[in-house]
Amino acid sequence: MKKFLISLIIVLSTVPLIATAQKKEREKGGPAETKELPREKAQSVINELNEHEQLASRLKFQQGTVTLKDDLATLRLPPNFRYLDPDQSDIVLVKIWGNPPDQDKTLGMIFPAEVSVAAQESWGVVITYEEDGYVKDDDAASINYSDLLKEMQESTREGNTERTKLGYEAIELIGWAAPPRYDKNSHKLYWAKELSFGGETDHTLNYDIRALGRRGVLSLNAVSSMSQLQTIEKNMQQVLSFVEFNDGHRYTDYVAGMDKLAAYGIGALVAGKLAAKAGLFVLLAKSWKLLLLGVLAIGAFIKKLLSGRQKEEPTAGAAE
Repeated sequence: MKKFLISLIIVLSTVPLIATAQKKEREKGGPAETKELPREKAQSVINELNEHEQLASRLKFQQGTVTLKDDLATLRLPPNFRYLDPDQSDIVLVKIWGNPPDQDKTLGMIFPAEVSVAAQESWGVVITYEEDGYVKDDDAASINYSDLLKEMQESTREGNTERTKLGYEAIELIGWAAPPRYDKNSHKLYWAKELSFGGETDHTLNYDIRALGRRGVLSLNAVSSMSQLQTIEKNMQQVLSFVEFNDGHRYTDYVAGMDKLAAYGIGALVAGKLAAKAGLFVLLAKSWKLLLLGVLAIGAFIKKLLSGRQKEEPTAGAAE
């Protein structure tokens, strides 16, 4: 059975510029740590940046009200945000930001209007949809997020063996950058994690928002450095406010005895069920490294959460 889930993933892309490190060090008055690139390599980087700028200049942005996927949801964009359709978003993700191609298309992307997608530090919201069913929120108030964090940290460490075998860096879940909070009235949940990849001292921020719907979950995932926490948090809250399910798809439209129930609850959303399913690669060009988000981070813990949910609700795929 094909599964769907709404997913809006904020991705921060940092494009390398020649001698940027030297410039920053000169401004600080300290020595430059980055060596100059060979002439051929420097020219190659310049050509690539010029190509990215040309691609960005031809993108066809939309503003105002945008309807997603057969009237599933609506974006009501303020003037400081703009939207790209799925095909245009592929250009950004693959050709400009360097992510591997994906057969499963997004539903488009949202960007800040004042920042070019080819700029040194650009970010956007990747929109996807996966319908897993109605996620019951009755466990939200009883979750001990400190205990959940400890289990997630343990599972992340256990997953490092397999990650390194596949050629990816080890991940350390440092802790909550913002602890999970669920609003039962709006059926929306958000949290942020601080991560370290390969022991780097420049830690990575994953900022997550989930909005529950009748048949799936609206998901927003921000990837940036920890130094961007305030900026990302401010913008994520604004993005969340103008993205809503349409009539017939809202959480309150759920029909007991008719609609499918999801096989997981709020705890599994926080633990990373969607990230493990999506397996989105994000290229942080600053270090020219691919980050594999969630696929192997907490697989064992996700299995435990899902199996526990299935024992509790043996007919989770059927009507209540």
